Amino acid sequence: MIERYTRPEMAAIWHDENRFRIWLDIEILAMEAMVRQGWIPADALARVRKKASFDVARINEIEKKVKHDVIAFLTSVAEHIGDDSRFLHVGMTSSDVLDTAFAVQMRQALGLLIREAEGVFDVLKARALEHRSTVMIGRTHGIHAEPVTFGWKMALWADEVRRDIARLVRARDVISVGKISGAVGTFANIDPFVETYVCRKLGLTPEAVATQVVQRDRHAEFLSTLALVASSIEKFSVELRHLQRTEVLEAEEYFSEGQKGSSAMPHKRNPISAENLSGLARVVRANSLAAMENVALWHERDISHSSVERIIIPDSTILIDYMLMRFDSLVGKLFVYPQNMKRNMALSKGLFHSETVMLALVGKGLARETAYSYVQRNAMDVWKQGGDFKERLQNDKDIRAYMTSAEIAGCFDLSRTLKKVDYIFKRVFKTRHQ
Repeated sequence: MIERYTRPEMAAIWHDENRFRIWLDIEILAMEAMVRQGWIPADALARVRKKASFDVARINEIEKKVKHDVIAFLTSVAEHIGDDSRFLHVGMTSSDVLDTAFAVQMRQALGLLIREAEGVFDVLKARALEHRSTVMIGRTHGIHAEPVTFGWKMALWADEVRRDIARLVRARDVISVGKISGAVGTFANIDPFVETYVCRKLGLTPEAVATQVVQRDRHAEFLSTLALVASSIEKFSVELRHLQRTEVLEAEEYFSEGQKGSSAMPHKRNPISAENLSGLARVVRANSLAAMENVALWHERDISHSSVERIIIPDSTILIDYMLMRFDSLVGKLFVYPQNMKRNMALSKGLFHSETVMLALVGKGLARETAYSYVQRNAMDVWKQGGDFKERLQNDKDIRAYMTSAEIAGCFDLSRTLKKVDYIFKRVFKTRHQ
């Protein structure tokens, strides 16, 4: 991933130094298990622990010749430990190291992503509580529907982020498996105890059955989870982009001192963060499709998946880390304009109370279809000719035959329309995510 979207803590997880360190840990843990089984002398393990090391530049140099990253790694380690290197990698295949280490790296990455997602939940909760009663128009199909509150919108997003957190936790469980079972996964030249021992030490579960590799449906589920998180962030971002449109301007991204929105137009204040997040979400979703293509391998394994994973898994975790950070900042600093929300609601001339009036008529004994037609004809007149919806209803003889002036006016009480918002807040925020 390019530096622009790469944060240091996540980058360190995918750095060669961390990857090779995990590889070395796996090799030494396998030796520990073999010492316990009496297959390797304990003094050899002690010497290996003391001398074992690697050099990234040297590994890269060796790989240019041998064209194999694990052999290059083992050769570099052997140069440090000498004759005892014959006890490394006994009965193991390259993917025993690669897949088990990959699981450790993905677990590390998910730890960061879960932490960042929890931060997004917290900022959404804070803005939700802040704007619990900030009334705005709800929109369906982009058209005024019925009133909501801006805090309710933030609560909706917080609840979705809670689900995203749960998905990330499940994904961590799904990919937290290792395999030390040999060339085709049958333990032909290594005992299952080694796998159990190594995985337990690394916080992993042994894969119940593997080929040369851990099966890639796990990785596809992991990438699909990241794609869902990206889609949530894009959903929220698209809404904020709409709310920042000049004709709407109910919310706006923070615009810092000295910031410029356009090289040509000095007046511009654009939703650049939200647009950036929409674009990055497309990359993460595309990567999830590539992960699904990796599920089908030839027989007990080919390496068609390997080149893909070297790109899509680091890149997707790096992007989600960046996206969560940027969205957290976007929401935390977001400008909210309640006066513009009131202004925009007024454009409907009260039309958003149409359902309440219709239901009141039904409550008076009128057939629903008839009630609908009475209310709709007045609403359509407001659409075509302007005027105030409530006044038209007051002057409609058919409606007045069932409702008094006061009863009609009561249907236009916003507190009545939004009376259950507190109930929704209690449902959303009664407990923290588990």
